[in-house]
Amino acid sequence: MNIWRGAACVAVVLVPAQIAWAGEQPLYEPAPGWVTVAKLPDTAAGSAVAGPVLYDVQQRVDGATVWNYVDTALKLDTPEALSQSSNLTLAWAPDKGDLIIHQVAIIRNGEEIDALAGGQKFTVLRREQALEQRELTGILSATLAVEGLRVGDVLRVRMSTTVKDAALGGRAQLALPLIAEPAPIKAASYKLSWRTGDATQWKVLSGNVDAKPKRAGEFSELPIVMPIAKLTEIPQDAPGRFQRLPLIEASTFASWADVSKIMAPLYATDGTIAAGSALAGEVATIKAATDDPLKRTAMALQLVQDKVRYLAVGMDGGNYVPQTPAKTWDVRYGDCKAKTLLLLAILHAMDIEAEAVLAHADMGELVERRIPSALAFNHVIVGAKVGGETLWLDGTGLGARLADIRDTPPFGHVLPVRTGGAELVKIALRAPARPIVDLTLDADESTSVDLPSVIDLTMVVRGQLASLMTLASSQLGAKEQRELTEKFLQHYVGEAQYDALTTTTDAEAGSITIKGKGVFTTGWRRDDQRMERWMSRSSSMIGFEPDRARASWADIPVATAAPDLAHYRMRIRLPDGGRGYTIEGDPAVDAQVAGYDVKRTASMEGGVVTVDEWFATAGREIPAAQIAAERDRAVTLLARAPRMVAPADARRRWNLKGAGSVSQLKAASAIFAKAAAEADEENVTALTSSASFHQGIGDYKGAIAALTKQIALLPSVEAYLARSAVRKELGDIAGALADAEEARKLDPASQGAVFSVAMLIAERGDVAKASAMLDERIALGGKTRDDYRMAKATVVGEFGDAAAAISELDALIAAKPGVPTLLNARCWIKATRNVQMDTALKDCTSAMELSDSTAQILDSRALVWMRLGRDEDALRDLDAALSQVPGMGSSRFLRAIVKKRMGQTEDAAVDLAVARQMSPSTERDYARFGLKP
Repeated sequence: MNIWRGAACVAVVLVPAQIAWAGEQPLYEPAPGWVTVAKLPDTAAGSAVAGPVLYDVQQRVDGATVWNYVDTALKLDTPEALSQSSNLTLAWAPDKGDLIIHQVAIIRNGEEIDALAGGQKFTVLRREQALEQRELTGILSATLAVEGLRVGDVLRVRMSTTVKDAALGGRAQLALPLIAEPAPIKAASYKLSWRTGDATQWKVLSGNVDAKPKRAGEFSELPIVMPIAKLTEIPQDAPGRFQRLPLIEASTFASWADVSKIMAPLYATDGTIAAGSALAGEVATIKAATDDPLKRTAMALQLVQDKVRYLAVGMDGGNYVPQTPAKTWDVRYGDCKAKTLLLLAILHAMDIEAEAVLAHADMGELVERRIPSALAFNHVIVGAKVGGETLWLDGTGLGARLADIRDTPPFGHVLPVRTGGAELVKIALRAPARPIVDLTLDADESTSVDLPSVIDLTMVVRGQLASLMTLASSQLGAKEQRELTEKFLQHYVGEAQYDALTTTTDAEAGSITIKGKGVFTTGWRRDDQRMERWMSRSSSMIGFEPDRARASWADIPVATAAPDLAHYRMRIRLPDGGRGYTIEGDPAVDAQVAGYDVKRTASMEGGVVTVDEWFATAGREIPAAQIAAERDRAVTLLARAPRMVAPADARRRWNLKGAGSVSQLKAASAIFAKAAAEADEENVTALTSSASFHQGIGDYKGAIAALTKQIALLPSVEAYLARSAVRKELGDIAGALADAEEARKLDPASQGAVFSVAMLIAERGDVAKASAMLDERIALGGKTRDDYRMAKATVVGEFGDAAAAISELDALIAAKPGVPTLLNARCWIKATRNVQMDTALKDCTSAMELSDSTAQILDSRALVWMRLGRDEDALRDLDAALSQVPGMGSSRFLRAIVKKRMGQTEDAAVDLAVARQMSPSTERDYARFGLKP
């Protein structure tokens, strides 16, 4: 089978025009000694071996005809295998050859049963299964539901096909995958044969088969035992020419020049545009518009891309033979062949030098290692010469304009089609002339570094990507269009809630422009006790981690990204006019790293930081000897990428009073409100985000409103538990319990729901009921048993018998020593209930030594220090905890108490205010333990 597939170009060369089966005169008798009945392995009959047990393939090149013989046997050892494999389907194209079915047999307990002896015959159907992929093949399917099959049977099928393609000028060609280890097959073999006097070339592309032809009468034979050896692994980033494919190919083409000459008549354009025709009118329009041959070429390419839709036609000789330009223009569809011939005809009519060029859209780098044949290519484009330079024009592409005319496709080695023949040519790649993606972001972060960022975005998308988005949008409703655009933007700017989002198409420029305003998760992160914001896209654009550790890989170069160009510009308005904010890293870069040309500038002025970056690729190779140095350069570039560093007193979401600007806060609030108002049961994400935003700024009533609407639209365990937690913060224990119960109704097995219900029941005074509920889950055992034991200890420790809770944790810790969460839980109970203080400190310290995240443990140990009257030690731990999590309400509350004791009343008041804002329930919870500010 040959598949021309490139830029959506597909055509199929397959089998037969006629079909015959057992009991009828076959359409041909194979040459003696070629078709042989292979011996089934002993395991095929009555054994426990499952799956394919025989695969015997023989191919013969005889003049312009390729004969194929296939003998397969499959053991149907399970009902599933019987169901999946008892229906035979044999496909063929009715213009290339014949299909002969020699045998369909059932082998059962060593006996061979002729499945066709009872008169059962194949049914012939036409099913265009690839029509949705814009491929019209005309292939027919001969189907047979084999009668009488049972589990444990072996189904054996022997068939032959012939293939002869008139378009190949008397040449023959074939390509077939070979089975490689570790294939689960008992017996497999392959044999290629050809007339000894014929100039037949062959090659196994895996490179690991030591096969030698031998003479057999008038023919030469090449037997290959399968499975062949396991393929040598090649790194994924190796250039295409290093690929190892389990494929054998053969052809009677003498050379690449021979292939070129044979294909040339198919792309002759003389007389293909009739005078006075509609197509001639299009040519005249282009000529009248400009005298510039480059502009004429661009207009012709745009005409073919935009006015003729893609549809592969692979029947009636259409595998290699393109339909005429007149028909293509009349029906307004065509595949790569038809579009290429149409474009050639138009260019030639304007006296522009151009020729068809064979290419492989996926494995072009491998072409030079293959034997000459048309099978080495799956696509065809136009090579035009204008002003002394070669332009590579793909009629199946989309969105190309004059500015893009010099862009290069990543097709590796290609073959020009000429009457005098041509040799392979390698396309010299360059980065695109225009950015495929051109994104500008204006971010308002002027109120606080940890509020959501309010961003105005403008994104220009060009070329084929723009055309595909335009096509998709034209087939969708308004809601679906917006969802598609949001999903597309998510890849470039992350998740967001949008206030406005519009898409405008510019047909003249071949682009679309997306504009929007939305709220995004803040880009600021805490690192080493300071807030930082990375501003460069380098980390998401550039990755260079080639693996060449194996000795066999040491000399393999690295293939970098295909031609691409992207432009990103970001402006950020900083809090407090940028006071105290600094840029670290390299603000300016102009370098070639890991196959990328990177250009960047970064500056800050008037409280606004601006970053402008370009990333261009052109499919370069990094020689093996330069990999280590290039990796170092890439790591250095990424490490030195510019980042904003906020001052130590940067304004936070719990300290918005007196902010120099509240525009970010107001805009975010408005966008969340609008998004929440427009939410529906199919999309409650806006309500979830709105609730999180309101809770983050201490607006718990706003959070409840958002969650209440979410529950009304789409009830869920998560939504009920979220509202339960917010209600608890506001002191509404009854409402919190009701929500937790609703969550448990939706999912009785939810650990979060069960634990929340138990905790709230205990808080309302019924510790025994809460304990009994958790005991029921503990009694069930399983993987969650210890989770519920810890939950019970937590509930009892806070509201019931502290000694009993500690005893439960003692048992858990004895069974699971060294678990920091268990040690911290025991320390916390001792500290809050003011018991066993002599060991509480040891518990917390041990937990810290075993944990990577210590903020919660430091909070617990600070309370121990407070119980022991060591306020300075407590303050040190609280400062350390808040350096990790500055908004932690419990630590703020405890520090307020400690600072008040130490006479730092003003600082204490600030911490208490933050604690009350961030976690209103904290003060009430600590009051139970005798701790008041």
